[in-house]
Amino acid sequence: MESSIIVAPSVLASDFADVASGLDLINRAGAEWVHLDVMDGHFVPNISFGPKMVADIRRRTTGTLDVHLMISEPDRYVGAFADAGADFITFHQEAAVHGHRVTQLIRDRGCRPGVAIVPSTPVSAIEELLPFVDLVLVMTVNPGFGGQQLIPETLRKVEQLVALQRDRGYRFRISVDGGINAETAGAARRAGATVLVSGSAFFTADDPGSYMATLAGESGTIV
Repeated sequence: MESSIIVAPSVLASDFADVASGLDLINRAGAEWVHLDVMDGHFVPNISFGPKMVADIRRRTTGTLDVHLMISEPDRYVGAFADAGADFITFHQEAAVHGHRVTQLIRDRGCRPGVAIVPSTPVSAIEELLPFVDLVLVMTVNPGFGGQQLIPETLRKVEQLVALQRDRGYRFRISVDGGINAETAGAARRAGATVLVSGSAFFTADDPGSYMATLAGESGTIV
């Protein structure tokens, strides 16, 4: 998998009364990935948005839509988010009984599958899925709300995933989501993360484009 660093701003941290302006800011900053956190108030203690938001955003950007399903029974909704224009669809291991089936359903609908784990879930819980996914999302905070501080111990899981890639030839990107900012991005990159999801810090930055460059690091590229 490519080694360049992707910075993916999260729409969850934008002003929901003016999402179009938030998306315009993302586009002007040079981000080609847009992270979309879908929450159902059941799997996580918050509610965000559904397929219509994704479809509306799809019409306003040519960038990669990275849809993160923080929902129960994700297999029931894969089709709707695929139809809405998702590029990546990532589901939570903790929310899916039949992970292989969900992964295949995502791919069958023309999207790239990803699997996510919360801070309390070990990498071993998803080892059987690693040959079948294009993205592994390590939650570096407990999911549900933005603005939290990164849990440093979660980066050990990124290191474990890098080791599995090296030993078994897997070709998935490793994403981290939660508490990623100018102070924590370096540690995430050093651990081996290649996708950095940024929410609150991106939207409050004085210069979001320069902020993205800082997150990507001198050896990274903003793509």
